[in-house]
Amino acid sequence: MDFDLIFVTGIALAAFALPSLVSAYSDRRWPKAAVVMLVIGGGAIAYAVQENSGAYSLATVPDMIVTVIGRYLG
Repeated sequence: MDFDLIFVTGIALAAFALPSLVSAYSDRRWPKAAVVMLVIGGGAIAYAVQENSGAYSLATVPDMIVTVIGRYLG
């Protein structure tokens, strides 16, 4: 299982949830999709960190994102 891919997918889901959250609050409606994406993204991040502890830090996240994208795109 590729924990780096799970981690990067969780970061992407959490990042895409933020504009949805802001849009829902500005329209004064409940942010259902944003909450679901945040929960799934946070769960993916927590799972990857728990299974591969010590491999993830704030300094290694940008390099990991580029590595995972490069690995799966070519």
